[in-house]
Formats: sequence, C-alpha cells, structure tokens
Amino acid sequence: MSRMTGETRVVVGGVDTHGQTHHVAVIDQLGREVDDREFPATAVGYAALAGWLWGFGELARVGVEGTSSYGAGLARYLRQAGVSVLEVNRPDRRARRAQGKSDPIDAYAAARAALSASRTSVPKTGDGIVEAIRALRVTRRGAVKARTQTTNQLKSLLVTAPPEVRERLADLKTPALVQACTRLRTTGLLSDPVQAVKVVLRRLARRHQHLTTEIKDADVELHGLVATAAPGMTDLLGVGVEVVGQLLTTVGDNPQPMRSPGRVRASVRGGADPGQQRQNPPAPAEPRGRSRREQRPLHRRADPAAP
Repeated sequence: MSRMTGETRVVVGGVDTHGQTHHVAVIDQLGREVDDREFPATAVGYAALAGWLWGFGELARVGVEGTSSYGAGLARYLRQAGVSVLEVNRPDRRARRAQGKSDPIDAYAAARAALSASRTSVPKTGDGIVEAIRALRVTRRGAVKARTQTTNQLKSLLVTAPPEVRERLADLKTPALVQACTRLRTTGLLSDPVQAVKVVLRRLARRHQHLTTEIKDADVELHGLVATAAPGMTDLLGVGVEVVGQLLTTVGDNPQPMRSPGRVRASVRGGADPGQQRQNPPAPAEPRGRSRREQRPLHRRADPAAP
C-alpha cells in the first residue's frame, strides 16, 4: 500500500518473530492496515526494519512476539533506539482458527494488540546484570546436570565391572570414588575388559572433576553478581545464591515490578514479615461438622444398620 504524504500520522508496528527472519506490519491509530514486510533477523535487518517503520510517520509503539527468544535482539535494538516496545502474547487457538495463520496475519495481530494494549506486557530489558546472572545460571545448571549423569554412568559401569576392579571401588562414596578412579592405571591392552574399564572409569572421574571445577567457578561468579544486584539478600536465613539468582532472573532487569530491596526480600520470604506472623498467629481452625453417625439419636447409634 502507498504511504500517506503531508500530515504526519501516528502508526503502530507489530512483529512476528522467527529464527532467521522477522515479519513486521504497520497499522494507523484507527487500526487500519498500512503495510507489511519481512526483514532478516540480523543487526543490518534490525536497522532496516526500524528505518522502514519510521518512514510511515510518528511511531507510537511496537508490539513484538517472543521478546525472550527470537525477538530478544530486535527488542533490545528498538529499545536502545528510543522506541516503546511491548511484548505481545500469541493469540489463543480459537482466534487463530477464526483469523487464519500466516506471518502477515500474526504481524498485524501483534500491531493491533500493541495499539489496544491487550495481551501485552513490558518486556525484560535483557541488557543488564540480571542477564549476566541468567546466562551463568544456564551454564551452571547444564554443568550440574552433566555431572549427575557422569556420576550415574560411573556407578552403573562399576556394577558390571570385573571383580578385581569392582571390589576395590564398590564401597566408596562419590568423592572418594572419583579420586580413586582418577588414579587407575592400565597395565595391558584395551582389548582386555579390565583395562578398558579402568580407562573409562578414569575418563569419567576426570570429567566429574572438570565439571565440579566449572560449577565452583560459576558459584563464585554468581555470588559476586548477586551481591551486586541484590545486596544483603543472601544474608537472610535459608536464602542462597540460587534462590536470589532465580528470583532476579524471574523479575528481570526491568525495575518496575520490585522497586526496593525490601519488597524483594518480602517476596523471597513469601510476602510476610516474620515479626508480624509472631504477633498475629493464625486463627485456630474451625471445628468440623459432626459426622452423619454423630447426628443420629443416641438410641439409634448402636444399630449399625440404622439410617
């Protein structure tokens, strides 16, 4: 469609995001369709997309789908360029069945949602210290999972190992088992099952040690970042780096949801002050109603068959 000339008009954009491309649509302030186009999901594509949007008039806001996945890079670029960005939830299945499914349709739907501020929310900025915490937690979680798998493989292989290997290691706990397996030495060819098992056990034990070192390094790094992002939080009883890291990742870099450390601490404790809980103990439970048998007249309770 041709662009309007002369008087500047207010437009709203909507973006249907994908891994390699983004489809963007423009509507005016009355919800009428103006134009749509596809751009590559690259830095050059982001710049071209933003310039294309600004060419239609005053850009009020842009609704972007998937600001925590495929649309994360575009949302950051637009926000840094001074554009108001809203995260748009995907339409429900009933609406998709009624309206159809295609990239232009989804892009126009995102634009209309941004115009009416329905199915929208303020996306996380994803460019501050919390994003660094999230990235480190992802790698730490993967390392913990891999170490657990390594431990299970080590112990499973030990169950079927030859007796001369199994009897030396079977009763050891995991830390001692890992240390003992790293000291195993081969004395023959790998075609011998005993020697092959020693090689594999030593390899798994070294992998376990490497992952343990990676987890410890991540813990040190996370502790410093968490202490900077939420000072004093880990001093609370029962609140560690993992708890605070998860809370910060959930809240995101956007400061609006929780403006003060006090509110963050309250949310970790469940939203209540322990002192208040002590001053106002919970009310005793209401007595339960009498059973049907207790409601019978006394002279009829002795008869089990009585109604």
